[in-house]
Amino acid sequence: MKIFKTVAIALMVGSVSFAAVAAKEVTKEEVQKLKLEKIGTVNTTAETTSPMDAKAVLSKLADEKGGKYYLIIAGREHGKFSAVAEVYK
Repeated sequence: MKIFKTVAIALMVGSVSFAAVAAKEVTKEEVQKLKLEKIGTVNTTAETTSPMDAKAVLSKLADEKGGKYYLIIAGREHGKFSAVAEVYK
């Protein structure tokens, strides 16, 4: 029973720490209001099967680029989903 509690706590802590690091999607208005600095763009491949998967990929790519925020500027559905986003810090 103690091992189960330890594993459950480790999973909860791991999920919280991931959420704290993930880049956040913002709107154009938030970019202007917060005066965010653009540091580049990222794009998904056409392998994601839902819009939420595409957003998760964009968030991860923005993190890897050093960004804290991303703004989706283009999206396409063609059996699968792809998207392009600007990355901000």
